[in-house]
Amino acid sequence: MTVRWWRWRRNALKRRIDVVEAWVVLAGWVLALLGGVCAGLMAAGAVEQAVERQQAESRRVSAVAVEDAPGPSPARAASDHRVWAKVRWTAPDGSTHTEQARVPPRTLAGKTVPLWVNRSGDITTPPVSAGEAWLHTTVGGGLAGALAGGTVLGAAWLTRLFLDRRRMAQWGAEWERIDTRRGWKTG
Repeated sequence: MTVRWWRWRRNALKRRIDVVEAWVVLAGWVLALLGGVCAGLMAAGAVEQAVERQQAESRRVSAVAVEDAPGPSPARAASDHRVWAKVRWTAPDGSTHTEQARVPPRTLAGKTVPLWVNRSGDITTPPVSAGEAWLHTTVGGGLAGALAGGTVLGAAWLTRLFLDRRRMAQWGAEWERIDTRRGWKTG
């Protein structure tokens, strides 16, 4: 039969190290919960700010294909069917740029294609969608919370291991003292 909460009850066999262990376990769980939640919320907030900054710095512009784009390459990965072609666009500051960009295969010269640029007018990746932003925020916060909580629980576990070794050494010393005082040898 397992007696629960024995470290918190009055008990003649309870030692000081048992009480210390009980406080270590309690503090470990409380700090793991609070630290995990705080770390998760802070990480989620940081990811959310990064997403908002990316969305604020990116602008969608219409670019015009300067040359005909080639057809799809058979060596392309199945997920990306776009090809490189020269395009021209006007940046948010009014300057005109001409560069290579990813466009759909066989885009004819003069056709308009969407393009994402940053504040200085350089080509950039499209900002993450609302669903991707939610996923990044959730996963980032969850992983940070789990890592913080796990670190605290690991430290509490190592402390309990140290306390167990110390308790066993104390028990061994006490058994040795009892054996020699009565003249008995138990081991």
